Amino acid sequence: MNIEYTSVVREINADGFNVTEILKEILDLVNDDSMIAIGAYVWAEEAIQYLMLGLRRRGFKGKIVLGGPQISYMTDGLEKTYPHADLFVRGYGELALAGLALNPNEEIRGVHRAGEQDLAEQTEVDLAMMPSPWLTKVIDVNTQKFVRWESQRGCPFKCGFCQHKEPGARLTKREFAPERINKEIDLFCEYGVNDIAVLDPIFNASSQSLSILQRFIANDYKGKLSLQCRAEMIDEEFLNAAEQLDAQLEFGLQTIHRSEGKAVSRNNNIDKVDRVLREVTKRGINYEITLIYGLPEQSLESFKDTVSWCLKHNVPTIKAFPLMLLRGTDVATRKHEWGLTESSGSMPVVLSSNTFTFDDWLAMARLSEALKKTEGRHPSTIEELERIASTCEVDGTRYSPKPADEIRFRTLSIPSQTALDGALVIAYADRISRMCSIFG
Repeated sequence: MNIEYTSVVREINADGFNVTEILKEILDLVNDDSMIAIGAYVWAEEAIQYLMLGLRRRGFKGKIVLGGPQISYMTDGLEKTYPHADLFVRGYGELALAGLALNPNEEIRGVHRAGEQDLAEQTEVDLAMMPSPWLTKVIDVNTQKFVRWESQRGCPFKCGFCQHKEPGARLTKREFAPERINKEIDLFCEYGVNDIAVLDPIFNASSQSLSILQRFIANDYKGKLSLQCRAEMIDEEFLNAAEQLDAQLEFGLQTIHRSEGKAVSRNNNIDKVDRVLREVTKRGINYEITLIYGLPEQSLESFKDTVSWCLKHNVPTIKAFPLMLLRGTDVATRKHEWGLTESSGSMPVVLSSNTFTFDDWLAMARLSEALKKTEGRHPSTIEELERIASTCEVDGTRYSPKPADEIRFRTLSIPSQTALDGALVIAYADRISRMCSIFG
């Protein structure tokens, strides 16, 4: 027996995104025996609240299950924040959601039921048991020239601003089986997928990173391969493989300053980063660097120093994003130590601290706008960039969705479409009346 399910996937930053239309679509799919599973991400917070309220106001009496980062990193107060949800899944959701689909009353580690004692536990998951959405044809690769793909989960580092580390800490094995990975690579190459964004937090932290690149090379893959990497972990073998592919290396540097890095537990080896960037440039491998402004201990001048360092290294694309105090992160917990103040709304960003004023933040934000405006052709000096920045307006819509009463939500972040938990349930459970999964 199979599960009857429907997966509704929408990119919240797409021009045609309309939460009211999605609500109508869901209502046409469900009845009171249905279970609706929603992936909760910070950029979709207002849309999710709108959907749940709309479902209840229109008489939906079935179960609403919430999972994803907004749930996994919330230690208490789930019912207060999400009063229309029945079940909450902390951690990776496949096995837990499968269990709920089979028996909504089953006691499952990491699943909290509204109204009961909240143990704040994370789910248990075995990556070896996870079926591939590509190989099982849950996602039809025939229809996709661009895919988001993962070869591992979790992160070995403990950056204070990042949510990746905690659920991954519960994994005894972070990497998917080599057999699965190789078959997925072969499938992508066979069907002509020409743009692959690898979702791994640190791709080259995996013991399989080199063999993965070599598998793409063996398949004569000509498409684009975007890889988030740690610069200090790049070695010659990795570079030898990367230069045989159309690889886009994405380095999250954040800052060059030791005091700022120490505050957020991100200790960069700048000398090693310097050597790696020179070698990457020499080999003609495409890359970009991302920075954060609004960090603890940061000042306007120190941020300009970091940008200037990147400009002097002729980094082709520099992206700077404001610090967000994400749920459950160390920086969010300790924000009062640095006097971090935030904007309002569902995606607040840090606007001032003990070391920079709001006017300083505006200056940093304008530099970020100037970097966006000049991607691929940045000026060579910080002074030239500042002249460009003086003509830029700060675009707040880059960092926060529109209010719920405006119906449409557009944000900077692009959500993952690979974690189709509801669809994966089919491999584990026998039956359910109807299931609808929505991923913001």
